[in-house]
Amino acid sequence: MTSLPLHLILFIAAGAILVLAPLLIGLFVRPDLPTAEKTAVYECGEPTIGSSYIQFDIRFYVVALLFIIFDVEVAFFFPWATVFGGATQLADVRLSEPARQNLTDKLLNLDPGTTTPQTAISAADALGLAQIGLADILVFFGVLLVGFAYVWYRGDLDWVRAMVKRAKTATPRFRAPPVTEPVPAREMVS
Repeated sequence: MTSLPLHLILFIAAGAILVLAPLLIGLFVRPDLPTAEKTAVYECGEPTIGSSYIQFDIRFYVVALLFIIFDVEVAFFFPWATVFGGATQLADVRLSEPARQNLTDKLLNLDPGTTTPQTAISAADALGLAQIGLADILVFFGVLLVGFAYVWYRGDLDWVRAMVKRAKTATPRFRAPPVTEPVPAREMVS
């Protein structure tokens, strides 16, 4: 049986070869014919206009940071779902003893067959674990919702804050004339 460090060294060597081989082949094979046009600076295939040192709008960064924060927080739901699912299965009193031992091994990351009937998680303990897990995720999700409400309240989710603020406080500039019923054509003639 081979060892883990050998596999790791082989994986790193293979990755380095796959990255460096095309670069080295390109270095030796491609022609080197520089011209003024080839060495000119360009941006996306277009000639540059003005300075390349411009200030980006902060909204791009805010939206990117909000996405990363909420995306990472949602990723924490997956390990919780694994533990909560195992605990709720173990909380079933109708579960057979071999199935209880198997689920205990999986929940505690033990080798299969390690748990004995005396060391298996009981239904009452599993129910308590499931209730604590549910309370934990409700607190976590509550904090997540409070953060989302705060960001929404501050207006960080509005793309153009000034226009949204103006639209909320704006009063109509003119009043439309009242609508009257049209006068029939016969009355206008006489």
